[in-house]
Amino acid sequence: MRRYTSLLLTAFALFLIVLCGSAYLAGADETKNQRSMREMVAYTTLPAAHVELLTEEYEKLSRIRVNFVPLSQEDLLARLKAQETDSRPEDAAVVLADRETLRRAAAEGCFTPYVSEAGDAAAEAFKDPDGLWTGVWYDPMIFCVNRDYLKQQQVITDTWVGLSTLTDARIGITDFMAADASANLLFSMISQYGDAAAYQIWRQIHPHVVQYAKYLNNPVRQAGMGEVDISVAVQSEALRYLNDGYPIKIIYPADGTSYMLTGTGIVKSAQPEDAVAAQDFADWLLTDDAQQLLQRNGFYFMPTNPATLAYKSFPGKNLVLYDHLEDFTPEQRHDFLDRWVKYIRLQ
Repeated sequence: MRRYTSLLLTAFALFLIVLCGSAYLAGADETKNQRSMREMVAYTTLPAAHVELLTEEYEKLSRIRVNFVPLSQEDLLARLKAQETDSRPEDAAVVLADRETLRRAAAEGCFTPYVSEAGDAAAEAFKDPDGLWTGVWYDPMIFCVNRDYLKQQQVITDTWVGLSTLTDARIGITDFMAADASANLLFSMISQYGDAAAYQIWRQIHPHVVQYAKYLNNPVRQAGMGEVDISVAVQSEALRYLNDGYPIKIIYPADGTSYMLTGTGIVKSAQPEDAVAAQDFADWLLTDDAQQLLQRNGFYFMPTNPATLAYKSFPGKNLVLYDHLEDFTPEQRHDFLDRWVKYIRLQ
């Protein structure tokens, strides 16, 4: 009996040793994983919903946590300039922002050139000629047409001039003062056609606008609900509502259209190891993994990398984009909007 008792005690002791050892090793592995997790700061002008998706997915794939800091354009530029002379742990290694912000940061010498195979595949219009920034996706302006209205028309317009000459259509659009994408349409048309021709188009469209919406999704919803016949809208919102079953059709302007471009720039003042991590992240944003992640969560942007399956799946990948884009100053943009409000919006 004593023999069996001794054996049981020995076995129990061994069990405790194994259990404690396993717990120790598990704790050691967890500590090791925490130590191996790198962190990198990224400044962005994008909404939080977009960047949260990206950082969560990239952390799983790379063991690098990208800590996004959402900023206005002016604050972002100020921080980039400040970190050139005052290095801190929270300094950014990469910027993910709209084209205007990227252009201004590049002009102020905040970026270092970086060219990769994925970025090189993007069209020249989507990147800086000196490799200071590279576009990763864009969102064009399109016509969103109610299907019941479409059935009643023998011919449907597919040009801006054609839209301006319609006499019986109810039109929806987001106020130029309310959203950057909408304002960018006005600036792009002024750049492409000249201010007189651009204002004339909107002067003729104005009487048929049912409502100048505050948000980019409202014109699409209005077209889907039959509250307007045609909306001027961003493609991403139109695709989201289309996938939700709304009775709308997307028409791409045959005479060209504006687009909002989002891209990356590698910060010149970043530490060497952070710059390498930033380059890897910038390249990942050009892959199918990043684009399909966004699409699965209802964000339908056009990739700039034509080699991706995401790019090939978009029906409007061959749409005509405006090719003459002036780099207007903030003061010029303010004046253009002011003229539109005074001489068109309030008439």
